[in-house]
Amino acid sequence: MPTVRSVTYDLLRDLGMTTIFGNPGSTEETFLTGFPDDFRYILGLHEAVVVAMADGFAQASGNAAFVNLHTAPGVGNGMGALVTAWYNRTPLVVTAGQQTRQMLAIEPWLINREATELPKPYVKWSHEPARPQDVPSAIERAYHIAMTPPRGPVFVSIPMDDWDAPAEPREVRQVASRALPDADAIAEAASMLAAAENPALVVGGGVDRAGAWDAAVRLAERLQAPVWEAPAPERASFPQDHPLFQGALPLGMRPLGERLQGHDVVLVVGAPVFRYYPHIPGPILPEGTTLIQITDDPDEAARAPIGMAIVGDPRAALERLADAVPPSSRAAPAARAPRGVPGPTDPISVASAMRALADAMPPNTPVVEESASSRGPFYDQIRITSPASYFATASGGLGFAVPAAVGVGLARPSGPVACIAGDGALLFGIQAIWTAARYDVPVVYAVIDNGGYGILKSFAEFQGTPGVPGLDLPALDLVSVARGRGAEASRIETAADLPDACRDAFVSAQAHRRPVLLDIIVDATVPRLFGEPPA
Repeated sequence: MPTVRSVTYDLLRDLGMTTIFGNPGSTEETFLTGFPDDFRYILGLHEAVVVAMADGFAQASGNAAFVNLHTAPGVGNGMGALVTAWYNRTPLVVTAGQQTRQMLAIEPWLINREATELPKPYVKWSHEPARPQDVPSAIERAYHIAMTPPRGPVFVSIPMDDWDAPAEPREVRQVASRALPDADAIAEAASMLAAAENPALVVGGGVDRAGAWDAAVRLAERLQAPVWEAPAPERASFPQDHPLFQGALPLGMRPLGERLQGHDVVLVVGAPVFRYYPHIPGPILPEGTTLIQITDDPDEAARAPIGMAIVGDPRAALERLADAVPPSSRAAPAARAPRGVPGPTDPISVASAMRALADAMPPNTPVVEESASSRGPFYDQIRITSPASYFATASGGLGFAVPAAVGVGLARPSGPVACIAGDGALLFGIQAIWTAARYDVPVVYAVIDNGGYGILKSFAEFQGTPGVPGLDLPALDLVSVARGRGAEASRIETAADLPDACRDAFVSAQAHRRPVLLDIIVDATVPRLFGEPPA
């Protein structure tokens, strides 16, 4: 009779999850024994890196990724990355080993006490099967829950002695989970947009996740409406070289409201209303402005402080709105300012670094980004023009980009991946460079090295809290660290060396199928990211 192990591997094949991300421990070895030849195991050197690699892989592939962690310590190590996956709406099936059932009552070494409680509240479902025979059905249930919008991670704890138990074969079920928005609500929204004198469109990561770029463009063009990315977007959801695109909205309540001044109807699709950091009090929207939100997340709709909300698939909603609104004869809004032209300065400006990277990247290179204090120059110089090609963190925590870039590269092996990260962010996931080297993943790691946590320095200046310790990162030899993990690496300190170094990095990464790190030493002047400090 088949075992739980063999039935589970057959199930994973049918679900398209033959890549397993993990860092094995004793409680996982019973699952991994006799590892099938048609599967691949991607080893990460820390569980946070493991989860973040799977996050990037799942987003780039469009299917849930399978993660295997080591009982309670492994889940604990991976929790920060699990928080990010939750906010990124990434479908992950996260499993963890558990001690043998016969010893659970006496709490042996490496038990996962309250196993289903540990990953909460950052999973959609958390479960430990009551019987060994229930393991395959629990994993299939977890998969369908992870893939149902709003997508996200799920967790299954599996006792280590379950895998050799007998189990019945099972056929994978099909679950169609795309929920169409209410037709009457869409008709009402279409009437409001058609009657608006000056509508605006705000797109968030849910548009990209739903495959709705074309629908968003069609609606914007029919309305001749300006289009903004929602604050701190984790995915790009509109072609950033389009004449209607205006850039990303600010994170503060008052400046965001001021940016939307003059618009009588604002349509927000695939994003919360709104993501803020820090608290800058002010009207959420200008007086007289009406807001319509479309999201596949009922909770996101319920907690919005203002406006009308429609729950349903963003692509279906945008397609129906584009069909329903008549073409507008209003003049197109003023186009976004063209890219700035930064001059070669020493120390290197962040804008110069971003421009050199933009010029060096092959067309449609996926970009994974985590350089919070450099976002302004990044948005100005690097324009994302194709779907599912920009990935960032929606949680605000560090440690996503460096390992996620490996996952993106594993899912899309045809070309290089660009990972743009601050020196602080790099250190939260630097173990992933070894995995990139081990599995021949061509990632160019462009480190925007300002010698500290620039975002926190800017925040401290805004808050009026001088003297905060621990914001500098002196005496780091990132080149040696990267080389020690198998990457090609160099330090760039002058603007004259920057263009060639960036071009050579992408050529080398692709030609030799290996990670390349550029430690770009930039001007350490603290940027004013949040405007004037409050009075």
